[in-house]
Amino acid sequence: MTDTIEIRGIRGFGHHGVLASERADGQEFVVDVVLGVSTRPAAESDDLAKTVNYASVAERVHAHITGDPCDLIETVAERIAGDVLAHEVIDWIEVAVHKPSAPIPVPFDDVIVRILRP
Repeated sequence: MTDTIEIRGIRGFGHHGVLASERADGQEFVVDVVLGVSTRPAAESDDLAKTVNYASVAERVHAHITGDPCDLIETVAERIAGDVLAHEVIDWIEVAVHKPSAPIPVPFDDVIVRILRP
């Protein structure tokens, strides 16, 4: 059993998508991350170096949202997971990439790709 640190609603304007209009015009993407990490060492020592700096994680996620475009939000999610998992205290990550303005011709609330990586 692990503790979690969650960062919800990281927003950024990106140019991800298969359609030329998505690449040209861009749109807002929203990302949620859940990090599996033992918070006990940090809590016992009150030392940020023994946990995850969530501001740093949020900045890294934002860089993927606004950075090099991908055709698929599955790819965006995978890149975020690989990058954030490089932090040695993280045991696993769940990444949800929301694409609320996806080009779907019927009414909908959101498109979400959610991945879980050890």
